[in-house]
Amino acid sequence: MDIGVVVIVVVAIVGGCFYDAMKMRYKYQHLASGKGDKEIQEELQKVKTRLAALESIVTDKKYQLNEEINRLNR
Repeated sequence: MDIGVVVIVVVAIVGGCFYDAMKMRYKYQHLASGKGDKEIQEELQKVKTRLAALESIVTDKKYQLNEEINRLNR
């Protein structure tokens, strides 16, 4: 086999791998740049709302009184 053919094949393979790597890098940079950010922010807002509701329940005096009564009944 001629050395020129081997060099061309190796360059083609390495070039193809480099091209695929750059394409994947661009894709993940594009995704990380904010396309999915809106969904994450919406989910975070939902979690914050639920946490605030749970905090208000736990800090409620009626809840604390019920817990003390339940402990005494045990």
